[in-house]
Amino acid sequence: MAEAADFQGMGPSPARRWLRRTGALLAGAPLLAGLLQLPAATPARAASSGTVSVSVDSLSPSTPIDGDTLTVSGTVTNEGKQTVTSAHVGLRLGSLLNTRSAIDTVAGDADDTSAYLGTEVGGKYVEEFAKLSPGVSEPFSISVPVDKLDLGQDGVYEFDVSLSGETSAQPWEQVLGVQRTFLPWQAEEADTKTKTTYLWPLVSDVHVTAKTGAGEQQTPVFLNDDLAKDIAPGGRLAQMVDLGKDLDVTWVIDPDLLASVDAMTRNYRIEGDGGTTTAGTHQAVAKTFLADLQKAVADREVVALPFADPDLASLAHNGTSVTGSLSHLKDATVVAATTVKTVLHVTPSTDFAWPVEGAVDPSIIKVATSAGADKVIARSDSLQETGGLPFTPSAARPIGGGTTAVVADARLSTAFEGDLTRAGPATLAIQKFLAQSLELNLQTNQQRSIVVAPQRMPSAGQAKAMAQAITALQNGNWAESQGLTAAAKAKPDPGATTRVPSTSEYPSSLRKKELPRSAFEQIARTQDKLDNFQVILTDESRVVTPFGRAMNRGMSTSWRGRASEAVIFRAGVEAWLDDLTDQVRLIDKSETKLSGRSATIPVTVQNNLVQGVDHLVLRLTSTMPTRLKIGGKAYSEQPVEVSGGHSQSVKFTTSANANGRVTVIAQLYTEDGQEYGTPVTFDVKVTEVTPTVMLVIGGGVLLLVLAGFRMYTQRKRAAARQAEDEGPDEAGEDTGGPENPEGPSDRLQEESDARSRADDPEQPSDPTPDTAPESADPSGTGERVDR
Repeated sequence: MAEAADFQGMGPSPARRWLRRTGALLAGAPLLAGLLQLPAATPARAASSGTVSVSVDSLSPSTPIDGDTLTVSGTVTNEGKQTVTSAHVGLRLGSLLNTRSAIDTVAGDADDTSAYLGTEVGGKYVEEFAKLSPGVSEPFSISVPVDKLDLGQDGVYEFDVSLSGETSAQPWEQVLGVQRTFLPWQAEEADTKTKTTYLWPLVSDVHVTAKTGAGEQQTPVFLNDDLAKDIAPGGRLAQMVDLGKDLDVTWVIDPDLLASVDAMTRNYRIEGDGGTTTAGTHQAVAKTFLADLQKAVADREVVALPFADPDLASLAHNGTSVTGSLSHLKDATVVAATTVKTVLHVTPSTDFAWPVEGAVDPSIIKVATSAGADKVIARSDSLQETGGLPFTPSAARPIGGGTTAVVADARLSTAFEGDLTRAGPATLAIQKFLAQSLELNLQTNQQRSIVVAPQRMPSAGQAKAMAQAITALQNGNWAESQGLTAAAKAKPDPGATTRVPSTSEYPSSLRKKELPRSAFEQIARTQDKLDNFQVILTDESRVVTPFGRAMNRGMSTSWRGRASEAVIFRAGVEAWLDDLTDQVRLIDKSETKLSGRSATIPVTVQNNLVQGVDHLVLRLTSTMPTRLKIGGKAYSEQPVEVSGGHSQSVKFTTSANANGRVTVIAQLYTEDGQEYGTPVTFDVKVTEVTPTVMLVIGGGVLLLVLAGFRMYTQRKRAAARQAEDEGPDEAGEDTGGPENPEGPSDRLQEESDARSRADDPEQPSDPTPDTAPESADPSGTGERVDR
């Protein structure tokens, strides 16, 4: 980045410009500056390394003006092995810093005792210590009227707090410890103020799973109870709300946080080991948090991120090649406005996309705007200035395609990173932030719109330091607050860069933390399962909504740096969907035996969901249709509707053509032809003719044979009688000899038989074995079927 952008431009007057140029020369030559600064004093001899730690825990006011008294408080700690004697803490006013990079340099040498130190104010504005024993800490507090500092022109001054003293090894006065900080000096209202937009992010980790408790209420299940800690009094998010309510900032909110806290106001459960859950108990805390937040944002600008804050860079680099990934971003954007309006009762802006750390490339811009946003919050260390501007340009600039890049200032945006739990580092961060802001304003008399986009999830200590800095800035003389929408609409500086860096320029440190392609593939697989599942539900919203939001959460920016946790979460979403899908299934069947040519086979569909299912088709397929047909074909289908918590048997008519075992497959399908669930395979043993039937048939055949024989003998006898009647023997009485075989005894038997036939009922002439009744598996070893 061109260093020219750091230098100050034209000031309000020629005299002021001369002073600034003189200050720049002095800053470039510290030894000369020390000689020229009045009143002249001999700087204390500096030790090669500090043995005393100096912490400036408070500097008040942070932005003094004429008539103020500056109070500096902190602690000094002897970290050496020798006792320090004749010690005192003093205040030193250093050089006027005329560039933003000069401020960075001083901050980098904040505790270096070998670097140049300003002249000590001295006199009564010191605090003395007779001795400092090794390991001992002592507090100090020094108050000095601002006019005793001999501050000159407006600008940023290095301000040093040092401890001087002696040791037995070096018995002369020397600087044994120092803390460099900054004193922004704007005595009166600036002729031109910088319009400053500060984003106040209310973003959290993912907390809610895809699971819901059993029953109609769909009780949400949380991963843990950490969110309750964050929103409780003193928690990180509670402090963000408490601090932000008094600041003129633009709230940037993840709707997932609102939805999660809103769910906590009612019954909710916490996931435990082994799939167990316990009841959540922080409903009152959740209600208080939401009430406080509603008041805090009532008259403030609110920007809604897409639901669950999807990782735009990961999506652009690894997800766009996976079908359906971009549709999740669109869904997350659509639901964002509704969620914020429902929970907070304000209408948010959804026009802004915020990639991680404001790092952009063409693919990220394309993805960021694909869901409807036309403004992308970038950062100046990504969209770097290359035009040689002598000042920091306004945030907004067109980058093509109707898209506006809102470029946040990198120095101001990163001012509150790191560990700020201790007062010393927090105070230094505050003073450095104010110094950079004032230095930026002094660059030119042209009014600009500057945006500050801090880290997404500031710690409680970072948030406190941010709030103190914003309060001081808004009470200062060189800046005025502005909303993000107004900053995006500001007239761009003609010389500001509009070139989006190439994909190869995207920081490798950020790329290493991106969600991999496998993450988006798993989400796509889960979505396919959900699409297949929802078509059978009578109330699909009970499943589509929680799983849709869960898949948004699986793409969250909050997973960066937590790869293993992200994998577990996404796997849990898919596994829970599989569990729900399996609640609608076919009941396994054992071997079924069919006796006879036709029978009915029942197949049972079980629905353990709390809601009914329909739009399902059950298909029963015979693997050997030449032996066994289903409904006269190789397979048969029937529609299925099952109420919640019930089972239903679906009956199929079968017909057998031959004996033997046939494998039959039962499979559920959705109405659009997609397989649903696991098929059930079972064997049907076809016994077309059973042993009992064979006995019936054999008996019928025997009757036929006997009846035929009897008819034959009767006809033969009748023929013999007719022959006898027509030609009797002339010789005399019939004697029954060979010529007349039918003697008297035979005729008597025939007459007796005739009388018997007249007395007996008529005998059957065509016994049909097929009329024997059928029975189902008389052995009892197989499954009985409906006839």
